[in-house]
Amino acid sequence: MRLRRVFADLHIHIGRTKSGLPVKISAARNLTFHEIVREAAHRKGMDMIGIIDAHSPPVQEEIARGLEEGIYREDPEGGILYNGTTAILGAEIEVKEEGMGPAHLLAYFPTFASIRRFTDWLRRHMKNVRLSTQRLRRPVRELQERVAEEGGLLIPAHVFTPFKSVYGSATDRMSRLLDMDGIVAVELGLSADATMADHLYELSRVSFVTNSDAHSLGKIGREYNELLLHRPSFRELELALRRLEGRRIAANYGLNPKLGKYYRTRCIGCGAILSPKKEEPFSCPHCGDRRVVKGVSDRIAEIADGPSKSPRHRAPYLYQVPLDFIPGLGPKTLDRLLARFGTEMNVLHRVPIEEVAAVAGEAIARSIRLARERRLEIEEGGGGIYGRVRAGQSDR
Repeated sequence: MRLRRVFADLHIHIGRTKSGLPVKISAARNLTFHEIVREAAHRKGMDMIGIIDAHSPPVQEEIARGLEEGIYREDPEGGILYNGTTAILGAEIEVKEEGMGPAHLLAYFPTFASIRRFTDWLRRHMKNVRLSTQRLRRPVRELQERVAEEGGLLIPAHVFTPFKSVYGSATDRMSRLLDMDGIVAVELGLSADATMADHLYELSRVSFVTNSDAHSLGKIGREYNELLLHRPSFRELELALRRLEGRRIAANYGLNPKLGKYYRTRCIGCGAILSPKKEEPFSCPHCGDRRVVKGVSDRIAEIADGPSKSPRHRAPYLYQVPLDFIPGLGPKTLDRLLARFGTEMNVLHRVPIEEVAAVAGEAIARSIRLARERRLEIEEGGGGIYGRVRAGQSDR
């Protein structure tokens, strides 16, 4: 059976319903289900997307109407099809066990019917099932069992970020929170890469996924996965995550972690980048403020088992710089590039640099070439502030 490359971003939020009801309050209002699939198919060039918040009942009503009207159709192997792009339906759920901080988990389901049944279960154990990322008032292991009963997949979200993640706020070992036999993959988040994560040896069995966690249309695809599949469907995705029948993750495309907004420890008071000590509480040595956000790099160093050891199955982690990080590349230039070359995936990976220069100019083309060659210089992010690409770099 011939396998092909599939680009997949599996963590995209819904901001509002088409009628204006809030779903993910912190996300853009135009992040409706339909606008997400349109953006992914026509501008981003994503073959597969994971639409989080598809558990919300009014969102499900919109999906049902789209299926009835023939705008979408269900794939027999799982997923909702639109114009060559497959949407995997999912939910992000907050859990909290006694003695631990909160953590976010991503649940994905094979069919529209299965996520609707899951919603019926959630509404009995959640304050407001319409909204995104609500607290589940049941044990985590029960959640794992319920997702498995529906043939779904549970993936811990942005596992190292300092707020509401397994390692960032809940525990220093995932196995204390979750049954690891039921976990096939973890999401690294924007401030970590595979080498950093492989300092934790309990993760050696699982696959890593890199997703955008998009809260706006423009952020779709800022991190994504290259999968080797027969075709984009839920069943094929599960095979890839489990590394079965030749399916696999061929590459993780992610930000250089230094661009992530939680890579380094930063003082919220004065903005200084810090190197924290293990002792708590910790205050800023520059201004004395205790509002210090521990960075992912420091957290991993704190809980690491030892040197980074990548298993043989680990996919290569390839740094990519999204187009909206390229200095000087504004909306009008981006529109010209997309009008000429189709999708952001084409501009980032496929189009000859000479052709990019003809549309966007030599400076932008040079930055895209340096990004492909992993030679861009980056100022580190932290404390909720993204890193940035330094402008005016030479070809040295």
